[in-house]
Amino acid sequence: MKRKIYQFIYKNILGWKMDVTVEIFDKCVICVAPHTSNFDLFLGKLFYGALGEKDSHFMMKKEWFRFPFGPFFRRVGGIPVHRGVKTSLVDQMAEAFNAKDKFHLAITPEATRKANPEWKLGFYYIALGAKVPIILAAIDYEKKCIFANKVIYPSGDVVKDMREVKLYFKDFKGKHPERFDLGDLDIKLKERK
Repeated sequence: MKRKIYQFIYKNILGWKMDVTVEIFDKCVICVAPHTSNFDLFLGKLFYGALGEKDSHFMMKKEWFRFPFGPFFRRVGGIPVHRGVKTSLVDQMAEAFNAKDKFHLAITPEATRKANPEWKLGFYYIALGAKVPIILAAIDYEKKCIFANKVIYPSGDVVKDMREVKLYFKDFKGKHPERFDLGDLDIKLKERK
């Protein structure tokens, strides 16, 4: 019943389509881009519910989890991120994958709704550490469609894999296209501590 409600809102009321040609694995990281609007979260949750999937999780900066929004964001799968704290979020998320039979974690690599050429690699390292695939999901406002047509299995060659990830997203249009920046296709790796 919930799925039909999600589908009705997503397709009939909002007029959006979906193009999903990949398997939705029991455990996976979902890399979502372009992320240029707060509406992306709402749209993504509707899309996921319309697919019939439950319990998708996403990470947001901890400031969004204050009252009155905190209980709502936790209820819909939000995981607060404490950016100033020096703990390994990658290790924590890899442990979360290992502790569950089914776990989907959606992450926007831009980590902001503004143009950011320096994509964060946390989603990649989480998938690598948890030994799970990465589904690439694109929100295209111009076509009013969410696409999920590619799966990346992290090889450990971050530069090669990230080039493939960025090339997948190059033709999609976010709600505010000027806020989407692929940056350099051949990323420069910083020293990980």
